[in-house]
Amino acid sequence: VQLQASGGGLVQAGGSLRLSCAASGRTHSFRAMGWFRQTPGKEREFVAAMFLEGSGGMPYYADSVKGRFTISRDNALNTVHLQMNNLKPEDTASYYCAATATGLRIQLRSTYKNWGQGTVVTVSS
Repeated sequence: VQLQASGGGLVQAGGSLRLSCAASGRTHSFRAMGWFRQTPGKEREFVAAMFLEGSGGMPYYADSVKGRFTISRDNALNTVHLQMNNLKPEDTASYYCAATATGLRIQLRSTYKNWGQGTVVTVSS
């Protein structure tokens, strides 16, 4: 299984970026995917997550990004996106996508066993 994250970059405060995470390999067991972020010296923190099947499940967001970030999926392409609007300098971090075969507690970092490489987001003030 491989998770390939892309879309990071440098943007001014108030701007937008769209991150993508493409999953390949034995992805049929995945039930949920999520985004986490990490800055130097800090633990990796939850950003957003969603289930990959069904239409009734609500996505989950960290309080710090609610109303600004939107997670979405493209099941045909095994891809999850993170649309980030109204970016703030405190959103600067390396962003990691992750996938899990479990359907519980998808906001927790420990739930995820499959991780992609980070993509760097830098928001200038």
